[in-house]
Amino acid sequence: MRVDQKRVELPGGIGLDVIDVGPSNGDKDAPVLIFLHGFPESHRTWRHQIAHFSGRFRCIAPDQRGYRGSSAPQDVASYTPDKLIGDVFQLADTLGVGKFTIIGHDWGGAIAWGTALGGQINAKGIGRVTRAVVANAPHPAIFQKLLYLDPAQRAASQYIRAFRDPENDGLVREHGLVGILLKEVKWDRPSTMEQEERDALLKDWSNPDTAMAMLNWYRGSPMVVPPMDAPFELPADYQPLALPNLTIPTLVIWAMDDLALPPSNLDGLDEIIDDLTLVQIPDCGHFVPWEAPEQFNAALEDFLERTA
Repeated sequence: MRVDQKRVELPGGIGLDVIDVGPSNGDKDAPVLIFLHGFPESHRTWRHQIAHFSGRFRCIAPDQRGYRGSSAPQDVASYTPDKLIGDVFQLADTLGVGKFTIIGHDWGGAIAWGTALGGQINAKGIGRVTRAVVANAPHPAIFQKLLYLDPAQRAASQYIRAFRDPENDGLVREHGLVGILLKEVKWDRPSTMEQEERDALLKDWSNPDTAMAMLNWYRGSPMVVPPMDAPFELPADYQPLALPNLTIPTLVIWAMDDLALPPSNLDGLDEIIDDLTLVQIPDCGHFVPWEAPEQFNAALEDFLERTA
């Protein structure tokens, strides 16, 4: 399914290239799904979901800041979580969207967690986020503890230290994102992506300014990734994130063969999400929206129908 993007200029000065497609009858009251892609992809992460759901839902999928043709400021401060979450609400405002379901994968899932926690509808009906769907993106209250305590998660996250290391900036400036991905990332499954999509991604990754902007998502995050020789214990000054429980209906879809994010990220979700639906997809790697689109769409279909 090919849909043209449109440019949306946000009040904060960021411009996003956005897919905005819905029922062919132009139903302005169609419920809204906002899709957030992760690293190192684009709105195309959601090609199978948009094709499946846009006949009944208004589907909005931006290339987030720093990606492809969207604004790509080069300073790290432009990529702190508050600004990335702010983009979501500004995008909704600019497109005239009131309430919406937030759906995210990978880094988009991290921003979806923040969007849901900050915008969930409360008991008084105040809020804008009606439902949350997160795929293979760790909850912030769980992930940092795993980085301190869990050897498997810490080992799988060492690439983040490389992404943050300015010693690699010359490699990125010369070769775009491809050089550092080949050097540091070991969890790709190249045979599962269509060649057309792979060619498009390689083109996207060749721009050094965009590549640096994409890495700034890691550099702007407050998460701490200790080296492998650091003790596997919580620091003496460790303070858990003081986050509210999610009370809105929440679907977590988890591909169980994700080498970057092992299933230990699921432990404890039921204690911090009041209305949790968990769907585990076996024999699937990290990029579950397009590695297992039929299973993903079936889980999402059931969830949206049950929580309508």
